[in-house]
Amino acid sequence: MSKPHFLLCFLGFSIFFSCSYVYASTSSNPLQLQTLNTKPEHINPKLPPRTLSSSNKFEGSSDLVQLRYHMGPVLSSSPINIYLIWYGRWAASQKLLIKDFINSISPATAAAKPTVSEWWRTVSLYTDQTGANVSRSVLIAGEYTDKAYSHGAHLTRLSIQQVIATAVKSAPFPVDHKNGIYLILTAQDVTVQDFCRAVCGFHYFTFPSMVGYTLPYAWVGNSGKQCPDVCAYPFAIPGYMGGGGPGALKAPNGDVGVDGMISVIGHELAELSSNPLVNAWYAGEDPTAPTEIGDLCEGLYGTGGGGGYIGQVMRDKQGRTFNMYGGRGRKFLVQWIWSPELKACAGPNAMD
Repeated sequence: MSKPHFLLCFLGFSIFFSCSYVYASTSSNPLQLQTLNTKPEHINPKLPPRTLSSSNKFEGSSDLVQLRYHMGPVLSSSPINIYLIWYGRWAASQKLLIKDFINSISPATAAAKPTVSEWWRTVSLYTDQTGANVSRSVLIAGEYTDKAYSHGAHLTRLSIQQVIATAVKSAPFPVDHKNGIYLILTAQDVTVQDFCRAVCGFHYFTFPSMVGYTLPYAWVGNSGKQCPDVCAYPFAIPGYMGGGGPGALKAPNGDVGVDGMISVIGHELAELSSNPLVNAWYAGEDPTAPTEIGDLCEGLYGTGGGGGYIGQVMRDKQGRTFNMYGGRGRKFLVQWIWSPELKACAGPNAMD
C-alpha cells in the first residue's frame, strides 16, 4: 500500500542454470542412459534494492510488528466476486495471464505444489469480530473493457473512481456491496497519479458522491514501458546499476510488465480482503497511513529473504524464476504475506 500525500488515503507496494542427470545401467544393456531432471532448481539471488520501497521486511517472526484488528469487516462472504475493469488496450494474452492468476486462488482442479491457493490460505486466516474468516473462494464475476480511454490517458486517484462509476452505470456490473471487489487495471500507455513515483498499486473504497455507492476497489498499473525497474522488480533492475550488478530475473511468463503486475495484484487483493474499509487489519495507530499484511512482506518471496536476498525461489530449465504454481500450468512469482498465526511472513514455498 502507498503512504498518502493528503488526508484521502489510498492504500497500496549472477545466476546460471545447471542440469542434473541420473545415470542407470543394467547387465543386459551396459550403456549408460541419461535422463534430464525436470525438477526446478532452488536459488536465493541477491539483487540490488528496489527503487521504490518504504516497507520493512520481516522474514523471521517479530514482536515489533503490532498488527492489530480494529473491529471492521473483512471479506468473509463467499465467494469474493472480482469485477475486472480493463482500462486501455490490452492484448488477449495479457488478460488471460492475469485471469489465470486470479482463477488460481480457488481453482477447479489442483495445481502442482506450492500453489497460489495455498498462498491465499494465509490471507484466509484473518477474521472479523464474529470469527468469520476471509473467504477461500474467489472468482471473476464480470469484466468491462474501456478501449476508448474514456477518462483520458492520464488518471488521478479520483478519476479512477469515475472509471468505476462508468462501468457500474453502463450495467455490466451489479452493485456488489457485500462480496465485490472492483479491480481496475491500466494498460502500459496509461499514466496514473503517483504511479512509478510513489505507488505501483493501491486500494481504497469509492465515495458515494463519485460512484453512488461505497465499494471496495483496487488499482494496479502495467509498468512495462514506464518503470519496470520500480514496479516489475525483480524482473527489471534499477537503472543506476548500469549493467554492472546482478542481472534481472527472468519473468515466468515472458511478460515483464504483466508478470510484475501479478505480485502487486496479489498484494492488493490480500490487503483489500483483510482491510476493505480501512478499519480492520493493519499496524500503526493512524488509519490514514496504515501498514497492512502485504506491506510487511514486500520484496520477500521465500525462506532466507532480507538484506538484499529475495528468498529461496525456483528456477526452471528455461531459466524462468517463480515461487508458486497456478492453473493451466502457469508459474508465478508472488510476494509473501504476513501470517497472524506465525507472526511472520509466510508463503507456500517455505523451506522450513
